[in-house]
Amino acid sequence: MSRYARNLFKFKSTNFSFISYKTTRFYSSQFLTNRLRFHQKKALFNSPVVIVPRENLLPSRAMATQSAPPKSIHEFTVKDAKGNDVDLSIYKGKVLLIVNVASQCGLTNSNYTELTKLYEKYKDQGLEILAFPCNQFGSQEPGTNEQIQEFACTRFKAEYPIFDKVDVNGANAAPIYKYMKSVKGGLFGDSIKWNFSKFLVDKEGNVVDRYAPTTSPLSIEKDIKKLLGL
Repeated sequence: MSRYARNLFKFKSTNFSFISYKTTRFYSSQFLTNRLRFHQKKALFNSPVVIVPRENLLPSRAMATQSAPPKSIHEFTVKDAKGNDVDLSIYKGKVLLIVNVASQCGLTNSNYTELTKLYEKYKDQGLEILAFPCNQFGSQEPGTNEQIQEFACTRFKAEYPIFDKVDVNGANAAPIYKYMKSVKGGLFGDSIKWNFSKFLVDKEGNVVDRYAPTTSPLSIEKDIKKLLGL
């Protein structure tokens, strides 16, 4: 056999082996793919059918309530001076004056004195004052809850509730303060500017007005009387 013929035969043989290998590999792969699809369909067909109640496919009322933004002060829960939860819905039907207080501020004496006068005068007509100690302004409320209560109740005869110390600005601000600031922004932005800022809330829990720290409690008496219907 000539050298040309031997080379031609060798080329054809090698080429044939290559084609045969590729073809075999293709059909083997196709066989495995089809086999896998068969078992997947079989498993799906044989799996138990779970019937989900229609109401489970819809958002529950509880979930909808949790995701809905608050519409009034009455939807909030706060901590009292002893760390107990207080549901503010207990104040439905009451007019509220909510104040961030401090014991060592230049506004302390005048504000505490006038708050006591307002409360004594209108508590039987439906006024409630909610005091929230805050140490964010000049560190002027450094005491414990017990010390703060003793100071306010002994020196100023405060009979209205004094709650747990809170932040009123920043990321850790109490939710009730985030809400009130969002409803009633201040003259120079939403943030609370100093001790003894005041929010007036009507009987339905709506924040109707906001007053600066320097606004004396007695100067807003007429607004309180209007909400009380006096």
